[in-house]
Amino acid sequence: MSLYAVTRENGEALYAQIARQLEQEIASLYSPGDFLPSEGVLAARFGVNRHTLRRAIDELVDAGMLERHHGRGVAVLDSQLDYQIGTGTRFTENLAALGMLPTSRLVRKQTLPAIRRVAERLHIDEGDPVYWLETLRTADERPMCVSSHFISARLFPDLSSHYDGGSLHAFLADRYGCRLRRTESLVTAVLPQGDDAKWLRMPQNRPVLRVKSVNVDDRDGTPIEYAITRFRADRIQLRINL
Repeated sequence: MSLYAVTRENGEALYAQIARQLEQEIASLYSPGDFLPSEGVLAARFGVNRHTLRRAIDELVDAGMLERHHGRGVAVLDSQLDYQIGTGTRFTENLAALGMLPTSRLVRKQTLPAIRRVAERLHIDEGDPVYWLETLRTADERPMCVSSHFISARLFPDLSSHYDGGSLHAFLADRYGCRLRRTESLVTAVLPQGDDAKWLRMPQNRPVLRVKSVNVDDRDGTPIEYAITRFRADRIQLRINL
């Protein structure tokens, strides 16, 4: 790796110059999963203190090019995944097709009275009991998205007792013979809320892609699930298949 001298005379911040140089080197010299040299080595190479070097790294972390690993250093991230959304979208199948190991972990499970917007989408009465399930989905152990699933408790009275993680749609198909078909997807860019930034291991000030979906029983069109999924925008490119 060649030496690169930053200049204090052109008006551009030192950290910005370092970030630009590192971005060029990452594109030409590194592969996804590679680790950068240590902060001390890089700071000495650019002739700056560690605070300045760390700020340059922060710029590339926020841009989705790098990721910090506690105790190991800073690693180069993959380019964005091409994630398809269609009538039969399945997270597990999508990621497996890309050669990645997908997992789905249940992080919250509650039964609540349905608020108005949930009741409208599930065609139930406001206040009817619904399961609120939160799942965190990863690919090769990297957080990709977190989903809120709302399902009528009256349709599946024992679901809460038996579902403990994994593919929710596969669980519904295996246990109840209920295969889901997507009928609606609304996509919006928003800032992470609640625990989303913590679960997705991302800055609070970087956007997520929020997808609101309605899934119905493929047999008779009964609304089964209203889902709100928040994808890390720096790791996912959504492809809408009509």
